Amino acid sequence: MAESLSVLDRLPTTRRDFLRRSGIGLGTLGLAGVMSDDAATAGTNPMAPKQPQFPGKAKAVIHLFLNGGPSQVDTFDPKPMLDQFHGKSIPLNLRTERETGAAYRSPFQFKKYGESGIEVSELFPEVGEMIDDVCVIRSMHADVPNHEPSLMLMNCGNAQFVRPAFGSWVTYGLGSENQNLPGFIAMSPGGYPIKGAENWQAAFLPGAYQGTYIDSKHQQIEKLIANIRNTAGLGRNEQRRQLDLLQKLNAQHQQKRQQDADLEARVQSFELAYRMQMEATDAFDVSQEPKHVRNMYGDSVQAKQILIARRLVERGVRYIQLWHGAGQPWDSHDKIEDNHRRLAGECSQAIGALLKDLKQRSMLDETLVIWGGEFGRTPTVELPQAGANAGTNSGRDHNHHGFTMWLAGGGAKGGHVHGATDEFGFQAVENRVHVHDLHATVLHLLGFDHEKLTYRYAGRDFRLTDIHGRVVHDLIA
Repeated sequence: MAESLSVLDRLPTTRRDFLRRSGIGLGTLGLAGVMSDDAATAGTNPMAPKQPQFPGKAKAVIHLFLNGGPSQVDTFDPKPMLDQFHGKSIPLNLRTERETGAAYRSPFQFKKYGESGIEVSELFPEVGEMIDDVCVIRSMHADVPNHEPSLMLMNCGNAQFVRPAFGSWVTYGLGSENQNLPGFIAMSPGGYPIKGAENWQAAFLPGAYQGTYIDSKHQQIEKLIANIRNTAGLGRNEQRRQLDLLQKLNAQHQQKRQQDADLEARVQSFELAYRMQMEATDAFDVSQEPKHVRNMYGDSVQAKQILIARRLVERGVRYIQLWHGAGQPWDSHDKIEDNHRRLAGECSQAIGALLKDLKQRSMLDETLVIWGGEFGRTPTVELPQAGANAGTNSGRDHNHHGFTMWLAGGGAKGGHVHGATDEFGFQAVENRVHVHDLHATVLHLLGFDHEKLTYRYAGRDFRLTDIHGRVVHDLIA
């Protein structure tokens, strides 16, 4: 009977097993070549810390994502010509998603800050106070004026095809300094942004590099991180024994399925979940911060998640993406003055506090902070359209032709403005920076040649920037 079971155990149990065992040698050799990258991590921890290709200035990234698209001409790219042309046609006719009309001046005042004298809108005075540590890119441009493809381009490097997220590439290249927390965390209060988990997908990279989603609107740790407590009431020792048994069963299963990245990711996820019970409870509890620190950040939901991001970086988490909220809150097709003022009021104090806090703790040099959305907004007013706005002629349409993002810390050139849009703020015209160029530059700051950080899949080497991108050295200190 035992001999019969042994024979059955050696038989293929799935179609994949059957095909793999029917290769008469050559198929196995080919498969080994295709999966060579997985072999390096099979049976080991894929999130173990790794050295970059060359010494990088940044070791961690905090990406402040203002999903929906903040207006560049109302935040960090002042355009006096809009005052002169307000209510009049401008000599530019660029393709937008919806029909727009005359020039629409900014309802916000701009002020020069710091030794650099960079102008910043009244919406972000706390950022203005730290502007000498900020590199403002006023010449960003993308491909299309639609949220979904622009989100995929900004987050995954490709507007059309399924590709790994930026944070997945970073953790694939660098691993994580803390094995008790996820290396890539995405926080979005109130629910998913547009495109949901696709924004932090691992795609064809091993599943361990997928971003971990946190709904940061919650206060209680049990709601903030689902299933952080053991609902069966088991103690730590009992959980460890249970997990050890599960790991033994997984190991037996894995012996017949060598180099299965999905299985390895699942095994690692159980271990990480166990270790997170202690570490995450501490990391996400901002009440442990001194009162003066909490007051510096403020008491909004944005303030809380931005403070959590600093605590995560302190604990070795590699990539933290902070979304403003569910859906696309910065998508101000109507009433842009009211909406942008409210949204900036929720986050400006905390963003300024983050930069100041990181600098005070000597962490800013090694932490790269990125600010921006998937695109900007038109300097012209959006015309009334059913289902798009309320018809008040007080909003702006999407604009991928020219918009602003900024970098701070992590080797970025502080107190610097790079590039320019035209005199109305519609199109990038000087020292243009495509999203691929931004990705290449950030990878360079982390210690990677974007052309050499690759992953073998489906018979070819893939990279974040595909066949595009260049390092913009003028953004680097």
